[in-house]
Amino acid sequence: MSPLYVMAAVGFVGRRLNVLGGGANAVITQLMLYITLPALILFSLDTTFTTGLLGDFAWLVAMSVFVLALSVFTASRLRRRAQLPAGQKSVYESLIVFGNQGFIGFAVSYILMGEQGIVYLTLFNICYLVLIWTYGIHLFTRDEPSVNWRVLFLNPGILATVVGVIMLVLPIGWPEILSATFEDVGKMTIPLSMILIGSLLAETRMSDLRKFSRNVHLWIASSFKLLILPLTLLIFLLFGVPFPLLVIAVLTAGMPSAATTTVYAQKFGGDAVFASYGVIHSTIFCVLTIPLLYGILQWLYGWTGIWG
Repeated sequence: MSPLYVMAAVGFVGRRLNVLGGGANAVITQLMLYITLPALILFSLDTTFTTGLLGDFAWLVAMSVFVLALSVFTASRLRRRAQLPAGQKSVYESLIVFGNQGFIGFAVSYILMGEQGIVYLTLFNICYLVLIWTYGIHLFTRDEPSVNWRVLFLNPGILATVVGVIMLVLPIGWPEILSATFEDVGKMTIPLSMILIGSLLAETRMSDLRKFSRNVHLWIASSFKLLILPLTLLIFLLFGVPFPLLVIAVLTAGMPSAATTTVYAQKFGGDAVFASYGVIHSTIFCVLTIPLLYGILQWLYGWTGIWG
């Protein structure tokens, strides 16, 4: 996780030294939402879809829908009970539902299973990509007098997801020059998002940081995001889901809160500093919880022996 912290530190120092001016956060936000995130989606879905993947795809979608639906329900209930300012309620809900399934997810999946892990993760993330670009935006805009359906369904993220899924099932891929461009531009997303978090934290007073570190709601959000919700996927043990698929599903569901929450809060008027600290909070503790989740899966695998 060290590279993530270094990236955030770059943003922090850059803002403190005024290398990143007062308007830099808004520019970085726009760049991510409309250029780098869509490119990352198109690159992630640029893989070969074979008939042999159909069964795996069905299990991955089933587990993704299950944990996302449970996350939305749980976060909504917790949000209603939370005694938080209006600008923090949507952030709180988003921190529980949406995880950093891009950079960290890809890194962990590749370490464990190589290119096959990347394919599984990409398929598992399809429903997530649709949700974060629709419901994720809705969380921050639902109190507006009228719903802007164009923003919800005709934004770069959802359009990129639709195009990416179409290309996934077609027997063709992007030309090499486009694929390389999507990869290079898309991989800018995580460094930019962490630099944004660092920059936003640089504008925060130490008294606010101390206050957030004692905020029980951030501890609750991290607990549900990193451990409680991912562990509910163990119910799929009863259905004999192949071990590699369950590993990808559980570990991906247990990724720390998405930096996109900070981007949305910055763009749509939420508490971006609260969002930044929430992301940092869960990212710090995922260093412990990701190995713990994998250890639990390995123990269950050895104990049950149902995935020979």
